[in-house]
Amino acid sequence: MQRRSFLTTTTATLSFVGLQNYLSAEPAARVAAPYGPLVPDPEGILDLPEGFTYQVISTAGDTMSDGLRVPGKPDGMACFPGKDGSVILVRNHELTTTEQSQSPFPGDKAPKDFDKKKSYDFGRSRDLPHIGGTTNIVYDPVRGEVLREFLSLTGTDRNCAGGAMPWGTWITCEEPSDLTSERGQEHGYCFEVKATDDGQLQQAVPLKKLGRFRHEAVALDPETGILYITEDTSDGLLYRFVPKEQKDFTRGQLQALVVVGEKSADLRNYPDHKRSIAEGEKVKATWVTMRDVEAPEADLRIRGFEDGAARFARGEGIQYSDGSLYVCCTDGGPGKQGQIFKLTPSGAASKEDTLELYLEPKENDLLTNGDNLCAAPWGDLVICEDLIVEHKEKTPHVRGINKEGQIYDIARNALNKSEFAGSCFSPDGSVLFVNMQMAGLTLAIRGPWQA
Repeated sequence: MQRRSFLTTTTATLSFVGLQNYLSAEPAARVAAPYGPLVPDPEGILDLPEGFTYQVISTAGDTMSDGLRVPGKPDGMACFPGKDGSVILVRNHELTTTEQSQSPFPGDKAPKDFDKKKSYDFGRSRDLPHIGGTTNIVYDPVRGEVLREFLSLTGTDRNCAGGAMPWGTWITCEEPSDLTSERGQEHGYCFEVKATDDGQLQQAVPLKKLGRFRHEAVALDPETGILYITEDTSDGLLYRFVPKEQKDFTRGQLQALVVVGEKSADLRNYPDHKRSIAEGEKVKATWVTMRDVEAPEADLRIRGFEDGAARFARGEGIQYSDGSLYVCCTDGGPGKQGQIFKLTPSGAASKEDTLELYLEPKENDLLTNGDNLCAAPWGDLVICEDLIVEHKEKTPHVRGINKEGQIYDIARNALNKSEFAGSCFSPDGSVLFVNMQMAGLTLAIRGPWQA
C-alpha cells in the first residue's frame, strides 16, 4: 500500500504539470487525441475511442449478494487492492429521503433481520433508514467478474464524494440539501468505511469533529496527517482538520482558510464581484479555528466568512500530489466553467501556506465544470465533468490532461446529460472505473492505455 501510494502521488505530479502547461498554450494547441476520436456506442451508453471497451459491472435496482438492491445515484468512489488479485470499490450513493424508489430496500422496508443498530438514522418512522450510504464491490479484473456486492454503510444522507485513506478506508461525506429540518438524527457529517470484502454492513459512526456542513470531498496530507475538506455550496469555505494524533479524526481542530492581508476574500471571480485573484497568482494563506463546528443553525460557512475565511464557488474534488493539494471549484470563474486551486502547505500547522488559482477555463476551452478528479498511473489527470445549468447544452465527458497540458476525451455520456463521478483506477492501472450517476451505472473501462 505504501508503494502504491507513492506511485500514485508521483505520477499525479505530472498531471498537474500538465495543467500548468495548459495555461500557456494557444487554444488550438490545447486539444489532443492520443486515442483518436470517440466512436458512437451502438448500445447508446458510453462513447469511447476505437479499441476501448466498457463493462457495466453494477446497475441500480439489481440484487446484491446480501439480498438488497443496488442503490441509485452512485457518486464518489475509490479502488483498493483486495485478496488474490481482486480489487474492492467503495462507492457512495447520493440519495436523500425523497428518493425511496432508489433505496437498497425492496418494498421500501428493511428486512426483519436487518441490524438497525448499525444504521446511523432510521428516521422518525423507525422502520426505514435514511437511504444514503455506501456499497462495496469486490471485483476480479482478470475474469471481469463481480465476486460480491453489498451494502457497507446506511442511514446517511446524500453521500457525495470523499477520499481514500492510505490505511485502507474511505471517508464518505454527507452533503444534505437540508441541514435544518428535524428528521431523526442531524446530518451533514463524514463517516469512515473500511474496504472490506466480507459482505457485512458496518457500524455508522459520524466523525463530528470534522464539522457539520455540506461536505463534498477530503484529501489527506500524508506528511502532516492533516485532512483537507471541501464544501459544495456556492459560498463555501475550504477547511482543514488538524488531528491531535494522526489517523484519528475524533480529536483535533477544524479550521478554515484565510487569505493573508484580505479578510473575507471572495475567490469566486464572478463578473458582478471584485476580482480577488488572477489565474496563476499566488497568495499567502493562514487558518482560522472554527467555533461550534456542529452548527445547529447550518451557518458554519457564514460565521467562518465573518471571521475572515475566504469564500469559494462549490469546492468539490480534491487531490493531494507531491506536496500540494488541488481543488476543483465546479462553477467558479466569470463564465462559471470552474476553477482549480493549488494549495501548498508549509509543512507546519502554525506557518503560512501558499494558495494559487491554478486554472480558470475560458469560454472556448474544452474543460467545463470539473468535479471528481484522479491521477492516471502514467501521469495524466482524469477529470469528471458535472455540467451546471448554464452549460447543459453540452454533453458530459471524462477528460484527460497530459503532461504537455493538452486536454483529450476519454469517454462521453451517450445516454443522457448525467454527470460522471467516482473515477479511479485499479492498482495495476489496467482498468478505469467510473459512475454514470443518473443512469445508476458503474462501469469498468479497458483499452490501450498509455504505458
